[in-house]
Amino acid sequence: MENNYSASNIQILEGLEAVRKRPGMYIGSTGPRGLHHLVWEIVDNSIDEALAGYADHIEVEILPNDIIRVTDNGRGMPVDIHPKTGRPAVETIFTVLHAGGKFDGTSYKVSGGLHGVGASVVNALSEWLEVTVHRNNKEYNQRFERGKVVTDLKEFGESNHTGSRVVFKADPLIFTETTTYDYETLRSRVQQLAFLNKGIRISIRDLRKEEPIEDVYHYEGGIKEYVSFLNQNKKTIHDSIIYCESEKDNIQVEVALQYNEEYNTTIYSFTNNIHTHEGGTHEEGFRMALTRCLKKYAEDNKLLKKDEEINNEDVREGLTAIVSIKHPNPQFEGQTKTKLGNTEVRAIVSQSFGEALDRYLLENPKDAKSIIDKCLLASRARIAARKAREATRRKSPLDGLMLNSKLADCRCKDPSKSEMYLVEGDSAGGSAKSGRDSEYQAILPLRGKVLNVQKVRLERALSNNEILSMIQAIGTGIGEEFDITKARYHKIVIMTDADVDGEHICILLLTFFYRFMPQLIENGYIYVAKPPLYKAQNGKIVKYAYSDTELDEIKATYPDKKLDIQRYKGLGEMDPEQLWETTMDPAFRTLVQVHLEDALIADQTFEMLMGEEVEPRKKFIQENAHYANNLDI
Repeated sequence: MENNYSASNIQILEGLEAVRKRPGMYIGSTGPRGLHHLVWEIVDNSIDEALAGYADHIEVEILPNDIIRVTDNGRGMPVDIHPKTGRPAVETIFTVLHAGGKFDGTSYKVSGGLHGVGASVVNALSEWLEVTVHRNNKEYNQRFERGKVVTDLKEFGESNHTGSRVVFKADPLIFTETTTYDYETLRSRVQQLAFLNKGIRISIRDLRKEEPIEDVYHYEGGIKEYVSFLNQNKKTIHDSIIYCESEKDNIQVEVALQYNEEYNTTIYSFTNNIHTHEGGTHEEGFRMALTRCLKKYAEDNKLLKKDEEINNEDVREGLTAIVSIKHPNPQFEGQTKTKLGNTEVRAIVSQSFGEALDRYLLENPKDAKSIIDKCLLASRARIAARKAREATRRKSPLDGLMLNSKLADCRCKDPSKSEMYLVEGDSAGGSAKSGRDSEYQAILPLRGKVLNVQKVRLERALSNNEILSMIQAIGTGIGEEFDITKARYHKIVIMTDADVDGEHICILLLTFFYRFMPQLIENGYIYVAKPPLYKAQNGKIVKYAYSDTELDEIKATYPDKKLDIQRYKGLGEMDPEQLWETTMDPAFRTLVQVHLEDALIADQTFEMLMGEEVEPRKKFIQENAHYANNLDI
């Protein structure tokens, strides 16, 4: 074998070629998530103008053919010649990586963009992009195609306002999976940006259909209104929202919180509008101050009985809080680079929020007592849950499983190769046990509908036999004792009937994992199996359809054959061989991995679907009924 490795083998990618060669390095993926990321890179630039005090209105539009147009009324991008490139500054912004007004520390105090690659990356990954600038009482325009200059910057007459407009079409050669934008994905993020940047008006418009859709968001109250929005379907225990705003060493801190009667904790932290879902030093500072202040108030006012105490976990029950900071030089770490690492932030947030909370508690004794009472209830429940949790411990994979548990375990002891199917009912469980590959597939049949845990504390959930069986089989423990490294299966597959009852059981199970074992979702261990709806047979020809559309395609493929079509009412109707080849065989099955990409939307959806308020759920069903398929009426 010849060794021809020399200098000629070293490839140097010029300009934006590197972005087109390895787009995932810059936008994460070339799937739907990366596609939508293009929009945020451009919107972030407009947000930066607004944060600097030069813009107060941003428009995001989806034009026909999924073309994006983002307009702001800021200063307009610079059009003078850049000293290093010898080209107009606006062209440099769109053609040179790491070029922008975010590095000199004077143009923008804070910036949502992390690396200054936003505009040029969008340009590189677009089939075409046009930028229009209103500045110096003139209008300028320039066009690019796949990152390359097509027309030089041209002046197009007079202008009586300032601002920038970027119009682009994602390149189908890069985004091969889809170039279609989801309006709801864009709308929810636009609303979030409006909450996080008080006073800025952000509108979003979808012009792809005959009837345009438009939403406009403008919140003078900022994150205070964000907390109200998150608590809108919950009963709060105090009317006013506790709010803190301060600035130290050019670091701006905003915190808003309110307690509700529920048991969930909702804390969302942001740095320069980026959702730091792994937390970080700003969130640590907030948590430290919250526990310190509430404990001190309870002790000083003798609200604790003998032997009573409240800890970090107790003060978070029923809490909805937003922690948002603006930092001139944020340092991110963690697996997804969304954990704030700046050590100085911890003390700044802890001190500023602590002072505001102390002041609020002193000035609002009635609210303070309600909050402490809520913490004490949580403390008592925590002690009860600790006792209940002892029932879930076991020494080895099969020790401690209740006698009524019907787990059919697999022989494999390597969690990365092992799967556990959560199956609805004994009938389907029997078929699954017979049809599985027992080397690496375990089966746990569940009897009836699992407890709805959206409205219960942990100790109540642990009194449910089906939940207890799942916890014991999974092996991680729960609550304070949860340890992801002890998971016995890296694929936990929810396999329910393809009907309304099956969907309900699936939602109940997902609610349980989201509430009490979210780490399993975060690590990609939770899946949902998609069993077929139909079996179409003619003699030896057997085809399975997973939707009405697929059934129609099968009928069209065999127009001259009389097909015997069976509609599966449940998994129990399949014999073990059918269940294996359609739903359990890795070579042919369809598994949907459950992601926790947006915890905020997930939290609101679970609250709406599984909570006590009927009206929001009714409205959701009415608005989304046309999306539902394969429901037995």
